[in-house]
Amino acid sequence: MSTKKIPVVRKRGKKYSQKNALIEKNKYPIDEAVALLTKLSTTSFDATAELHIRINADTTQADQLVRTTVTLPHGTGKKVRIAAFVPDDLIDKAKKAGAVKAGNEDLIKEVVAEKIDFDIAVAHPDVMKNLGKVAKILGQRGLMPNPKAGTVTPNIEKIIGELNKGRIECKMDKQGIIHTIFGKISFGEDKLKENLEAIIKAIKDAKPAGIKSTYIVSATIAPSMGPGVKIEV
Repeated sequence: MSTKKIPVVRKRGKKYSQKNALIEKNKYPIDEAVALLTKLSTTSFDATAELHIRINADTTQADQLVRTTVTLPHGTGKKVRIAAFVPDDLIDKAKKAGAVKAGNEDLIKEVVAEKIDFDIAVAHPDVMKNLGKVAKILGQRGLMPNPKAGTVTPNIEKIIGELNKGRIECKMDKQGIIHTIFGKISFGEDKLKENLEAIIKAIKDAKPAGIKSTYIVSATIAPSMGPGVKIEV
């Protein structure tokens, strides 16, 4: 007798089905897609606008990996908590720039104790050697400062300011997909469109030399809870 499990088909709710019925085309130009996006959220709270881009890349090849940063014209709508690992003489400057935490050995001790109440970590190059003892802890949470992401820099005040204004990192995962956010549904069509175009431009500009054929396979925008809309890129 077979013990093979039959996959359970997940049923969508009535509200989701009603929103999904608004999508009448396979793909939409960006302006039409964003206008539709503002009507697709199934929640009563202010949903986040998400972007999912599938890249035609062999993720095992270093020269085909996509990673870039972009400062959104209108921010993400989300307040980020920044921790700055800096020499002692830069602690006050980092906090004045907007870091919720700043320190060196004392901050590292908090991480060792897994008291991690921040969303992004930045570091001054002079203290990077000290982060070796917490690299695994931070790395598992996607919080390890990285020069490629611009989060390891001697200009700590500048990077903290940019992150607070809406600077985000776009990085391809192991499946070749970039998942990111570009604002809140309450931003309205114009601001969401400008943020979305800024991200798409940054990703196009970051096309790796190793990808010779089609670069972007598909791009979909969606509210944090609701159906997605494919866009023309």
